[in-house]
Amino acid sequence: MSLGYVRPARPEDAAEIARIQLATWRVAYRRLLPRDVLDDLDEASLAERWDAAVRQPPSDTHRVLVAVEQAEQSYLVGFAASGPVDAEALAPNEPADALGADVVAVTDLLVEPRWGRRGHGSRLLAASVDLWRESGFDRAVAWVFEGDQASRKFLTTAGWEPDGAGRALDVDDMLVPQLRLHVAVPTEPPPAG
Repeated sequence: MSLGYVRPARPEDAAEIARIQLATWRVAYRRLLPRDVLDDLDEASLAERWDAAVRQPPSDTHRVLVAVEQAEQSYLVGFAASGPVDAEALAPNEPADALGADVVAVTDLLVEPRWGRRGHGSRLLAASVDLWRESGFDRAVAWVFEGDQASRKFLTTAGWEPDGAGRALDVDDMLVPQLRLHVAVPTEPPPAG
């Protein structure tokens, strides 16, 4: 376990969040998504989106958190983004109100591979759960690629399980299957220690 902490993202973090996202996708999804799609992702465009997400979130319950590794210097090593469910959280043909207003959707939870297995993902998830609880959410959902064994294992080890929903993303004429995981948000924080 490393020395590290989680804090809310700041506007000046946007470029680093984009870099982490791109580096992580290019490693984690290299066998799941077409190479040209990953190669064509534009870091500057991603940074603009993250800047907007941090500066002007759609609501008070939309959050972007960053994980920081502490050593002689501090490094941003991962991030998590979540907010109330919207159309992106729904399965195909699922009614708009199927998930309810008390459900939060995780849109991203990534730790740069070279910083993996040092507790950063767990800290990001725990900090997110604390914020979800404070905001009154009682369940969380997240879409994961069926072939992304690392993310599936991380979340299922933390108590998440498939909720039966699935979909396939059309990525450059290639259908990439995803499944939705869910978990109850505990009403009380875990005991210290």
